Amino acid sequence: MIDTTPPADEYDVVVLGGALSGAATATLLLRQNPGLRLLIIERTEMLGRRVGEATVEVSAYFMGRVLGLTRYLNENHICKQGLRFWFRNDKVENISQASELGAKYQVRLPSYQLDRQTFDEEVLRRAGEAGAEILRPATIRNVELVSGGLQGIELKHGGEVRTVKARWVVDASGVAAILARKNGWWVRNHEHPTAAAWSRWRGLKDWDGRELAEKYPEWAKDVYGVRGTATNHIIGDGWWSWWIPLKGGDTSVGVVFDQRIVDWPEGGKVADRLKDFLMDHPVARELLADATYDEEDVHWRRNLAYYSTTFSGDGFVLVGDAAAFMDPFYSPGMDWISFSTTSAAHLITQQRKGEAMGPLIEKHNRDFSVCHRRWFESVYKDKYHYMAEFDLMSLAFKLDLSLYYWGVVIPPFSEGVMSLTMPPFSPPSGRIFSALMSCYNRRFAAIAKRRRKHGLLGRKNKEMRCLIPGFTLERRDMFRLFGMLAEWAKLELTEGFYTWFTPDDRDALPSATKVEATS
Repeated sequence: MIDTTPPADEYDVVVLGGALSGAATATLLLRQNPGLRLLIIERTEMLGRRVGEATVEVSAYFMGRVLGLTRYLNENHICKQGLRFWFRNDKVENISQASELGAKYQVRLPSYQLDRQTFDEEVLRRAGEAGAEILRPATIRNVELVSGGLQGIELKHGGEVRTVKARWVVDASGVAAILARKNGWWVRNHEHPTAAAWSRWRGLKDWDGRELAEKYPEWAKDVYGVRGTATNHIIGDGWWSWWIPLKGGDTSVGVVFDQRIVDWPEGGKVADRLKDFLMDHPVARELLADATYDEEDVHWRRNLAYYSTTFSGDGFVLVGDAAAFMDPFYSPGMDWISFSTTSAAHLITQQRKGEAMGPLIEKHNRDFSVCHRRWFESVYKDKYHYMAEFDLMSLAFKLDLSLYYWGVVIPPFSEGVMSLTMPPFSPPSGRIFSALMSCYNRRFAAIAKRRRKHGLLGRKNKEMRCLIPGFTLERRDMFRLFGMLAEWAKLELTEGFYTWFTPDDRDALPSATKVEATS
């Protein structure tokens, strides 16, 4: 009798990275392919804290209904109350005078604020329970790709160097982007030169507590929902900061800025510079007055945006941040994980069922390349030029949110998990929605640049409220889009027409504009 048992160091799939992207892909593959021999190689003994704590509607659907983590999420993390934005100008002196954009009531669909360390460890633990072999701590020394054959992965574990082989390699290595960097596919997005600093804090004032309510009673009464468990965004010209509460009392606070617009202060500890930077904003100043930061949990990164020019081949597939990273604004990274991991598992499962790989790989690469480019151009390109303008950002947010619900949120809830194998903007209809979103995003940026040139930034940033009643998945809600388009038309006729025939020099910024964030 011939022994057909594969060698001990041979697997069907090897996953590079055990955090959410890798563990989720492994979970889906093991569910779809009983008996699959799958190895997860994780470089750390224990996963550390990381950014990407906020989910939105699609990623919450993926984690709750696809991965089956709803009870765990409700018991161990914070239910999120949407997005909220705070604007200022030179006349704003306190939190009650800052203009506010956000929800008036509680949200209708679930989303969560995650402590990524405990969450990712739980997803990895469950992947192990499902049948994955987990090797940690282990470092990847080399990956040799063989199209249609066995991929070779050289690793070091416990002081020993060994090589394992697998039909498929899933790169879930995050910003290390092992395969993209090694094979020359990794490209920095020079059109979007953002940087970020972040830390975790304790002792922040409670957005919904008695102190602020007694100090600003009318402000407290404006909103019927909970402000504090939202992802709050405190915004200045060319920058924004996130404020994300975590279970146990910590708050994740970070600043992201466009390096073309903002001069980040140099010298001293990163967290001290972060605090000094934020204390210039009256809302942040109110919240941070007595707060302290965790000196062991401070981070800084330049040039956040990048992407891979290749997303898959016959034997490998990239997921999560190993494939691309656009921007943390609106928390798209978790949605990107949802689409890329679901699609990766589906691609590998199709190969195991005997499907021809050529057309499937071509479609996978085309879909994610188109998705990334259109997503970036539709939502993020030059957005930092206008995000600090209350009126422009309020209209953009309503349009963005409406189209997100219409084109991205409704499909998984109505059609199921297979809709996650069609990343945003990749279907034929994506061209239409991308064109619309890119157009108003480009137009709002042009209007803001004109305001900056004429010293008109922030005129409407004091004591304004745009409190949204909320969206549902009812198709009739989508008709609200037409009212928003009418608002855009009115804006063009009252102000935008000044820029209709003006060349758009995207990188030309007068030096005087680089002082708002630090003055």
